[in-house]
Amino acid sequence: YGPTEAAVDVTARPAVPGEGPLVPLGAPGAGTRAYVLDAALRPVPPGVSGELYLGGAQLALGYPGRSAGTAERFVADPFGAPGERLYRTGDLARWNGRGELEYLRRADDQVKLRGVRIEPAEVRTALLGHPDVRDALVLVRDDLPSGARLVGYVTPGDPAAPPLPADLLAHGAKLLPAALVPSDVVVLDRFPLTVSGKVDRSALPAPAVADPAAGERPKDPAEELLAELIADLLKLPAVGRESSFFALGGDSI
Repeated sequence: YGPTEAAVDVTARPAVPGEGPLVPLGAPGAGTRAYVLDAALRPVPPGVSGELYLGGAQLALGYPGRSAGTAERFVADPFGAPGERLYRTGDLARWNGRGELEYLRRADDQVKLRGVRIEPAEVRTALLGHPDVRDALVLVRDDLPSGARLVGYVTPGDPAAPPLPADLLAHGAKLLPAALVPSDVVVLDRFPLTVSGKVDRSALPAPAVADPAAGERPKDPAEELLAELIADLLKLPAVGRESSFFALGGDSI
């Protein structure tokens, strides 16, 4: 186990065949400290869940150019020497009776898409920064033919003059790393709500996909073969010569 902000092997243990679904993360390796803490940064007893914090030589220095994010995630180490810090992983864990860490779940709404950890709240904040957006939410949809995609939903400040999805994507690209820019943005008059008044995420519409076969047809056998391979990969009926692999849901993986 190990987050990007530390190393891939801050904790480890041999895998045991036939173990249950809750596989322990193991114990910290050399040069690493691990703590399971409550909201007041106090250690919790074994068997009690808390947030996992990491410290030691494998810890990163922070996020370049993101002082606010660094201050939020890299906190002063109450158990170390002056100036030392702990990384707040956002993972809930507990110590078991054998001195090993057990992962429970995320403590926040952070998601992982194609190996990249994404905080939807950060993407939502970027969309809300557009002057024509009243409200926004962001989620990963894994029910699309082309696979999981990050999708933003917004409501306009003026329903008579809603922002264009392309303008919202360009706005997000100015504020976010490329991996955090949604693949699609859907503009709605209002969000669907449950009977309790919360956003009904299951009722949010899937983003519209432009006709992937629109435009010029493949012009030779090599292009026809490539188009067939891409259509099969992205589960589409056909792909045109001018179609964008990435716009249709493709990615480097």
